[in-house]
Amino acid sequence: MGKAAIASITAGLGAVILASAPAFAQNVKVTPLGGITGEFCRLDRAMVFEDPDGTRILYDAGMTVAGADDPRLGNIDALLVTHMHGDHVGSRHNSAVDAGECGAPDLSVDASPETNIVKIAKAKSAKIVTGSEMPPFFAAKLGSVGGDPKNSVLTRFGGSYKVGGVSISTVPAVHSNGLVPELIGGELGDAMKAAGFAGYVGPPTGYVLRFSNGLAAYLSGDTGMTAEQKLVVQGFYDAKLVVINIGDTFTTGPTEAAYVVNELVNPASVIPSHANEEATKGGVVIEGTRTDTFAKAVNVPVHLPLSGRTMEFDSGGNCVAGC
Repeated sequence: MGKAAIASITAGLGAVILASAPAFAQNVKVTPLGGITGEFCRLDRAMVFEDPDGTRILYDAGMTVAGADDPRLGNIDALLVTHMHGDHVGSRHNSAVDAGECGAPDLSVDASPETNIVKIAKAKSAKIVTGSEMPPFFAAKLGSVGGDPKNSVLTRFGGSYKVGGVSISTVPAVHSNGLVPELIGGELGDAMKAAGFAGYVGPPTGYVLRFSNGLAAYLSGDTGMTAEQKLVVQGFYDAKLVVINIGDTFTTGPTEAAYVVNELVNPASVIPSHANEEATKGGVVIEGTRTDTFAKAVNVPVHLPLSGRTMEFDSGGNCVAGC
């Protein structure tokens, strides 16, 4: 083979390698959908995770997503729900993006008994991926609003369900999972409310998402400290990005959450969530808040979930853009 032919083949291979290189460098995008643009506010829970292949997953839509018409949503392929409490499923929600104040969110839209989650899933023809006994509830609600009940799917502890390039697994959370009568509705709901009784749909969950670029992300949901955070989340899944709830009383507090990050999961990066406070002003952490305490206690980079700001994470859990 002549030198010219070899040079041509070499150049061609180089072009192929260069053309394919971006595929190995693609990142996972994380966009918080909170109450006030550029801030981390009292009821902020919702985040959109976008895989490099374009798959978009909405986590705990809650009360700060302004219904199915919220322009920030775009295409949604799946919704995750850690448990049935109103601030996670969206028993009420804001009327528009940036309605209300950071410390006093607008909750003027009543989404009971369907929930914000169900309305979004129906409008987007998206899956609702949950564990425990939650899938039948969401299937019935989807049917009641004209959606497809089969879009409510189950993934139990130790299993997984794949949406696009994202593998979704549930992991244990230590919390409660009561279903308030307002979300049941009708005569049964009225009778349960009169009796002071809530339904039960199995234990709450956290999630581990494994993306097509190799990143594993742990979404804690409302939980205390658990042995599984070390043995399963770190030991098996090797999560490199953590989204952890730090609100105290109802979840791990800031120092407890810092222990989980530092001693149990050992990720490369962490995003605090569910702080139950006006955590920032002008996008800067307010001194003395739970968020401030948490940020000072952890040993890895803390990336604030400022509403509307998209962050990008590589396969190792490092924030490489929007940080």
